[in-house]
Amino acid sequence: MELDAELSALATQEDLPADLVRRLLRHPGARRSVALLRRDLTDELIAEIIGLGSLRTLAANSSVPSGIRAGFAEHPEPAVRCAVAASVRDEPPGLLARLAADPDPSVRSFLAANEHLPVESLALLAADPEASVRSSVIQRWRDVSDDVRRMLLTDADPGIRSGSVRAFAPPADLLPGLLADPATRAASVAYAVPTPELAADPDPDVRAAVAAHPDLPPGLRELLAQDQDSFVRNAVAARDDTPPALRDQVLATLGSDGPVAEWALSFSRGTHRCPPAPPAPSRLTRQQAEFLLARAGL
Repeated sequence: MELDAELSALATQEDLPADLVRRLLRHPGARRSVALLRRDLTDELIAEIIGLGSLRTLAANSSVPSGIRAGFAEHPEPAVRCAVAASVRDEPPGLLARLAADPDPSVRSFLAANEHLPVESLALLAADPEASVRSSVIQRWRDVSDDVRRMLLTDADPGIRSGSVRAFAPPADLLPGLLADPATRAASVAYAVPTPELAADPDPDVRAAVAAHPDLPPGLRELLAQDQDSFVRNAVAARDDTPPALRDQVLATLGSDGPVAEWALSFSRGTHRCPPAPPAPSRLTRQQAEFLLARAGL
């Protein structure tokens, strides 16, 4: 492990004496780890971290006392308020509502990801004038109410409509319109009956969605196995009900255009394997920690 990585790992070691933590603050990478991840920061260490210019990182640490983090919510830099908004609780009461009214849309977007945000605030952000905020709500909120679901599925922004139909099952009365909308057609296929017309759609994303449909008839499966688009054929190969002989035939046609395409195709079929996670760094004794700090000149 490189020296910088060793110092960052030491910075998160539990029960590390405060004097060693303070020495680590002189190393930028270790200081970021201390500011973001340590749960035992004293008022003195917090003040020192702020003085060294790592306030934004510190603001994202959910273990910093709520009174201090509430003060960060008033900081003039939006990046600091974003860090607070992502995980802060409503302490003092009204803090989340204040952040929901923040003039910077990036702050409101981060707030939408906050697991402590009440449903009322999520509904307010779902109607936010900024598409980026509404998009964050879609990614965060799954048990959305019917009126909010309809609002997002019929949003004026095509990206919001597309994200919504991928996140929420659309009401039946909206499905025809979603299938007719180029922005939502492919994602809506999962809720429709697969037809020869959809299987022959000029958009390969639509055809790939048909190929992955759980109720795909065998005849359409065989047709899509011959599709000119490799991702459509790949979707056929990924099906549990594809006969082995047909799967082998399809796989033989999936020549890779490079490692990225290879990864994408194997990921879609569920055959991609991530490398094993590196082992956790070993816990250092005080003597070992002192030696490491000395090597780094800290």
